[in-house]
Amino acid sequence: MKTLSLFNQTFTLGGIHFLLLVNRTQMHYFILIMPVYLVHSYMVWGIVALGLLSQLNLMMLCKWFTSSYAKRGYQGIVQLFGKRTVQVFAIFGFLIILLKISIITLGYVEMLHNFIYPSMNKKWLIFFILSISLFVASHGMEKTLRFVVIAFFCGAWILIMFIPFFFPPIANYRDLYPLIPTEWSGQSWQGLLFIWSAFSGPVYLVFMVPWLSSNQKISKYLVIGNMLTIIEYSLLFIATVLFYGSNFLNKINFPVVYMGRYIQTSGLERIDYILISFHMFNYVFDISILLLCFYGAGRVFMKKMNARTTRIGLLSSWFVILISIIIMDQWLWQTVPGQKMLLNIQIWLGAIIYLLVPTILFTVVKRKESM
Repeated sequence: MKTLSLFNQTFTLGGIHFLLLVNRTQMHYFILIMPVYLVHSYMVWGIVALGLLSQLNLMMLCKWFTSSYAKRGYQGIVQLFGKRTVQVFAIFGFLIILLKISIITLGYVEMLHNFIYPSMNKKWLIFFILSISLFVASHGMEKTLRFVVIAFFCGAWILIMFIPFFFPPIANYRDLYPLIPTEWSGQSWQGLLFIWSAFSGPVYLVFMVPWLSSNQKISKYLVIGNMLTIIEYSLLFIATVLFYGSNFLNKINFPVVYMGRYIQTSGLERIDYILISFHMFNYVFDISILLLCFYGAGRVFMKKMNARTTRIGLLSSWFVILISIIIMDQWLWQTVPGQKMLLNIQIWLGAIIYLLVPTILFTVVKRKESM
């Protein structure tokens, strides 16, 4: 069995990487379907309000990042919660990460299938995306975390392409009203839940602390990364409202991607092909990081933390994910009720995790340090 140094640590990443990691882990599949869940223009205040609440959660996470327990990695978590509790956490984490990888992969594959490769079997697309992610993950946690720089520069510029949608004749400013809700429905609450869940990406950084700097100044980078996300969410949502209007918005699966078809240049006709292709860097980054977390969680609950990581171990994790995604696609994702069920589970799980994990870590670390 050949060993593979997946979790070796030779350096720590600084504040700029923290900023990019917070921002990119929040800009995944949900950003492309967010307008469908929000619909009404006044929900932009929901993005701002929950984005600011997310800052509070990041401050609590900052307490964990800068604690002496975080520097010890797995041993630090065991000191806080005990070995048996950590194993229980790992089993839950294993299942939660599996679901998150599946939703991200199925969502992106559906986009590729609808817009670029309609005649290709979706199973091949799933295989290709996961294979690329496996290649990135096989270079280890250090290099995969560094990949966030590429993911950021390949994805952040896409926002610029939507600036024309803010100006007439494409923009219809009457669609921005009402800015204050005249009625509040169950759909509005679901929209807020969706936004909160979309901000939950940085939770997974909790498990990457050994590779991240514990400098006290990282808090400002966490804040800036989250602010960038608020700006990106708000601008993309406003652009879709201006273009489609609230009445039409909830009838489109991928409003942001469809808007790409209306971007016109003198040299290129199908800009949406380019935008979707560049989105792949962010998805590959997300899936690679989660694949490593999935493998790590498996090692914890199988009590193999002291054993070296192996190629067979990583490949086995990848194979479990591949089979799970194909089964989900076959039995659930291809039907509307099944797809809604998976998305709702992911939304609720993301929201609950983002509420509990920072609060529990902050409380436990604070209590331990005061003893």
